[in-house]
Amino acid sequence: MSLTALVLLGVLLLVLIYAVFAYNGLVALKHGVAKAWANIDVLLKQRHDELPKLVEVCKQYKQFEQTTLQRVIEARNRVQSARESQDVAALGAAEGMLRSGLGQIFAVAEAYPELRANESFMQLQGRITQLENAIADRRELYNEAVNINNVRVEQFPDAMIAGAFRFGTLPLLEFSSSEKADVDVKSLFNN
Repeated sequence: MSLTALVLLGVLLLVLIYAVFAYNGLVALKHGVAKAWANIDVLLKQRHDELPKLVEVCKQYKQFEQTTLQRVIEARNRVQSARESQDVAALGAAEGMLRSGLGQIFAVAEAYPELRANESFMQLQGRITQLENAIADRRELYNEAVNINNVRVEQFPDAMIAGAFRFGTLPLLEFSSSEKADVDVKSLFNN
């Protein structure tokens, strides 16, 4: 075998080894994103299970604002639908509605001292707040995993392997700008 053939064979072997490592790295990133999504999904399911309990406790106080409760129930259903279909964009919008509704429930509850004294309400409020914080943490981890995946899929030479095996970019989990804004607590009490 000639020297040129050996060099060519060596280069081809190196390219093949690199392609295998790049492919395996892309697979690991894809599964990392799926794992991060599954972690969010678990928390969303837990919160989904807690919300009806909170609504029922609030309904015990007949004068409690029914439109606020209805808004939370509707948003909960939208989150569930987006979660089940793994529609990240729809989930972000539904999360915004749900968080806004929860904020309104907790703010309006301030006007009901007997509700705030209710042990079940306080436990549910604490549990949902813990879940909200955990979802925010998991969202950060999910978005980091997606960002790493998206950068790797678009970088040369990995982009060639990603394109050949149909690895693609994934959407970040983003919430609406209204969800990020400060809540006007005064307006909640004027409704």
